[in-house]
Amino acid sequence: MTQPRLGFIGIGLMGDPMTRRLLDAGFSVSVWNRSPDKTTGVVAAGARVAGSIEELMAEVDVVLLCLANTAVVEDVVFGEGGVAQHGRAGQRLVDLSSCDPAATRDFADWLDSECRMRWVDAPVSGGVAGAEAGSLAIMCGGAAEDVEALRPVLAPLSARITHMGAVGSGQVTKVCNQMIVGCQAAVIAEMVALAEASGVEATRLTEALAGGFADSTPFRILTPRMAASDFDAPPWHLRTLLKDLDLAVAQSQRAGSATPMSGLAAQLMRAHAARGHAEHDPATLVEAYRRTEESTP
Repeated sequence: MTQPRLGFIGIGLMGDPMTRRLLDAGFSVSVWNRSPDKTTGVVAAGARVAGSIEELMAEVDVVLLCLANTAVVEDVVFGEGGVAQHGRAGQRLVDLSSCDPAATRDFADWLDSECRMRWVDAPVSGGVAGAEAGSLAIMCGGAAEDVEALRPVLAPLSARITHMGAVGSGQVTKVCNQMIVGCQAAVIAEMVALAEASGVEATRLTEALAGGFADSTPFRILTPRMAASDFDAPPWHLRTLLKDLDLAVAQSQRAGSATPMSGLAAQLMRAHAARGHAEHDPATLVEAYRRTEESTP
């Protein structure tokens, strides 16, 4: 069976390695990015740069998005010259971004009415390392036939693809994932600072707690960075985690389900972002708890 021709929009921290994985798997991939300079690496790996979304849509069967937030997805898909304006029946859109579940359902209906394209929300978890290794967890929302048709496309990116239900279900699942990650990040910062204030060598916490009930991927990533104050080359940004926690709180309000811990984690991160850390590693949260020399007894 002929492989579908792929388009990829959003060549950033995650989009770059995902595009490379698809190229390595033998797919033909055309890319478009609002900042063309970011496509240099994937072009060297074999991708073709389209001059516009119109040009990209004319030559692909599936278009994948990996964009910053819900507003950017809406602009790229439904803005002037966007995907909806140039899409056609038979094409599918796969949104790998983390977006608002309610907006995602609206977008799917809107896209179908505009050009008869099918929408699958497929947010991912695993970070840049998972994107590079092809070990992402992908949680899908959409019609069963669409998700099944897209499994060969998503396979090079993932260790696991789970169909969670109708359109929007993947985004709800990602919100659930980020609630756990965000709350863990907040308490790990408290934990590292408490260990330091109590005279414990925080750089040994990862070794000491490995394999126990407190062990987790966020723990293994964040704890050593916090303990060593290693905030350079962040693998993710505080603003991204805050955005996802805000999505969780908004979804809880729609669903009538309480999320007090996620709401508190969001407020702690909002305060930290307001102090100039929005573009920094979430590991910098530990700085909010460390005592200055003046406050040390």
